[in-house]
Amino acid sequence: MKKYKPTSAGRRDGSVIEYKKFLSSTASKPLKSLTKGKRSTGGRNSSGRITTHYRGGGNKRTYRLIDFKYDKKEVPARVETVEYDPNRSGFIALVCYADGERRYILAPQKLKVGDKIIVSETAKPKVGNRLPLASIPVGTFVYNVEINPGAGAKLGRSAGNAIEVVAHDSKHASLKMPSTEIRKVLNSAWASVGVVSNEEHKLVSIGKAGRARHMGLRPKTRGAAKNAVDHPHGGGEGRSPRGHRRQRTKQGRPTGKGQKTRSPKKYSNKLIVQRRKLGKVMGGQRQSMSKK
Repeated sequence: MKKYKPTSAGRRDGSVIEYKKFLSSTASKPLKSLTKGKRSTGGRNSSGRITTHYRGGGNKRTYRLIDFKYDKKEVPARVETVEYDPNRSGFIALVCYADGERRYILAPQKLKVGDKIIVSETAKPKVGNRLPLASIPVGTFVYNVEINPGAGAKLGRSAGNAIEVVAHDSKHASLKMPSTEIRKVLNSAWASVGVVSNEEHKLVSIGKAGRARHMGLRPKTRGAAKNAVDHPHGGGEGRSPRGHRRQRTKQGRPTGKGQKTRSPKKYSNKLIVQRRKLGKVMGGQRQSMSKK
């Protein structure tokens, strides 16, 4: 991480990632044939109604076409560049296959220019290689995991994230998610070996409101500051209590404070082996409590 001298109020608390340490100096611009234009929605749907609040503005972005299906199998590829992608938190890598085709993939940690990767059922469980979960040993960290075989990667795509293979049975592999949830996925689903790059992403402090506006984020208004018609926490004279036991979103659904938000009729409930740990008991705080 890079922290600046506090030459102004915004510089005082802001921090940035030193991209020169992780990205190849040869990639000044993305490969044009693997990009397309992207229109900013401002959080609005096709009818023009706001469906995601507090979004709008921001710098214009070029969308990079990322290969999440990895349907080019048994063909070795060489990493040509490691690049920044404004549309996702992790870095991306441009790989050139032996037949000359180039594609962008989500880059794992420790993947360097010149490294070779392959998508194969008989591949070694080496960083960057992709193979079925049935061929991946217990204890290996993976990312870009499929839920339905052949449908493309859905799980483990954010910066610094990894999913641990904790068990195998006849049809399923048990995976421990970054959320601490343990769930089953078909053994025939594919996964990439490694941990998603740019692990310092979670440590970045935006520092000032102007930088957030460049990112397309708009100011957030507290629910308690709104009128009763606009939010379940709104209304009342002065600073009033919310009037009900649980925190709610604008749409009235429970949120935050360790409350369960998963639908009781979710289709994949039968595949959940162990539910995620909620609130204060999640992650490092739980470990420190257990040591005491």
